[in-house]
Amino acid sequence: MNEQDKGFMQQALVEAQAAQQLGEVPIGAVVVYDGEVVGRGHNLRETSQDPTTHAEMIAIKQAAEKLGSWRLLDTTLYVTLEPCVMCMGAIILARIPRLVYACRDPRVGAVGSIYDFSQDDRFNHKVDVTEGVLHDECSGLLRDFFEGLRERNKVRKAAKKAEKTE
Repeated sequence: MNEQDKGFMQQALVEAQAAQQLGEVPIGAVVVYDGEVVGRGHNLRETSQDPTTHAEMIAIKQAAEKLGSWRLLDTTLYVTLEPCVMCMGAIILARIPRLVYACRDPRVGAVGSIYDFSQDDRFNHKVDVTEGVLHDECSGLLRDFFEGLRERNKVRKAAKKAEKTE
């Protein structure tokens, strides 16, 4: 893990924190080209009510617009959580050569947890993957978010139950 990867993952973590401020699952992403961030995004599914507004999808779209091409050759995508099937599909279709992510997603991860699309010979593009950059910081943010969500849900259920018994 090099310092440059840590620095760009830190920027993805800032995006994840922006998602958290909106009540979204805290996942952030940045696309880097020639040492410069050309796309950034954070989850907006709840805000937009659009299931495709994952951090990666937003960052990829922004990068394509900035670079003027759907082919994101010579770029690196940094994301705080292992991409899902949809996002890995977009990464492959955009020809992104390198992916750096912080922590695995054992429920829907498509870079080794459930599937591994990054090295599948049936696709016309392979992705070089680096895992674990700022793992503790990113996984801690996700863990804290979901613990808080479970606690809020528990309080809501108790309040509803109390209303019914009154």
